[in-house]
Amino acid sequence: MPKVKANNITMNYDQQGTGEPLILIPYLAADHACYAFQVAEYAKHFTCISLDLRGTGETDQVEGVYSTELLADDIAAFMQAAGIRKAHISGLSLGAATGLWLAAKYPDKVQSLSLHSAWPKTDHFQRTVIAGFQVMAKGLGNVAEMVILGIFPLAAFIQQSNAVIAHDVSAQLGRITAPTQITFGRTDQLTSTRFADQMKGSISSSELLIFEGCAHAPIYEKVEEFNQKTLQFLKRHTGAGSTRHAGVV
Repeated sequence: MPKVKANNITMNYDQQGTGEPLILIPYLAADHACYAFQVAEYAKHFTCISLDLRGTGETDQVEGVYSTELLADDIAAFMQAAGIRKAHISGLSLGAATGLWLAAKYPDKVQSLSLHSAWPKTDHFQRTVIAGFQVMAKGLGNVAEMVILGIFPLAAFIQQSNAVIAHDVSAQLGRITAPTQITFGRTDQLTSTRFADQMKGSISSSELLIFEGCAHAPIYEKVEEFNQKTLQFLKRHTGAGSTRHAGVV
């Protein structure tokens, strides 16, 4: 697994496929492998770069406060270090929240933006749910025993989930210029369609897609449909500007 030093941490990632770079940002407590069902198809058309965010997988876990803006800064620094001038950006949940910050703060780096189960600002319902996750994780002493398959350090889970609780990119949405696909599962309650109008109305070049019969993770609930419809969007926006410097691994 290749690694890159970026923003004062060592970031781990997986790379598969050929074509324009597509960076896949994981959700809360997940590592790069969470997109295995998507990479199998996406890599036929794109160079898929699946990251481990700080605190997950083999990327460094460091002390301090995590925020979705900081995670976006990490990815921008990763792109610079890896020689990726511009890329398609895709994320689910925490990954989508991070993608919002990346596209708003570094618009020149984003060729297209795919936001799955995203939200602009954490509301009271989300804070209550995530705080409940934290209580359970602390009580059990291991996130794996709660909801995650695999080993994930408790401290890192608390840091990442605190980033979810504090997330607020609502004032920055108008700065996003990349073509954007916004998707939700129809029955998702955590990041429900209650956020759709604000994001669709604030991101100028955006389109909305609802996956019927899905909740928070259409990437697993309806793999074939999810891959087909998201690939259609990505392929429509290949071409101008999505390039890598020579020598990128």
